Amino acid sequence: MFQLVYISSARDPITPEMLEQILTASRRNNAGNQVTGLLVAGERRFLQALEGPEQAVLDTYARIRHDPRHHAMVLLTGRAVEARAFGDWSMAFEQGSDASGQPSLRATVDVLTAPLSDKSLRAHFLGFAELQDKAA
Repeated sequence: MFQLVYISSARDPITPEMLEQILTASRRNNAGNQVTGLLVAGERRFLQALEGPEQAVLDTYARIRHDPRHHAMVLLTGRAVEARAFGDWSMAFEQGSDASGQPSLRATVDVLTAPLSDKSLRAHFLGFAELQDKAA
């Protein structure tokens, strides 16, 4: 099992339509390739973990690198893991909150990542969410 975590910036502001397109394609492709993970979106940034068979994860990451909606991609980790951290989530997703009274992104990500035993992986997502909340 292989796990990869990256951060990227969106070339344009992240819209609900953009997210729906990304999630629809990701969930379809990931399910067919045995890739699972978590995508967290801020106002203009994405943090994503992908996991599954190594070549499938690397191929997925390569497709994302060539997606014109992303730029400034930074690979945070790429490593072999003993088990999936995200179970059967073909692509779990969470977006930053707005001023509508919804829970903060950090609070939501805290709940989503609470079951993770990998403290470093959890810290990536919590730190990202906290920064996105401050930027909002």
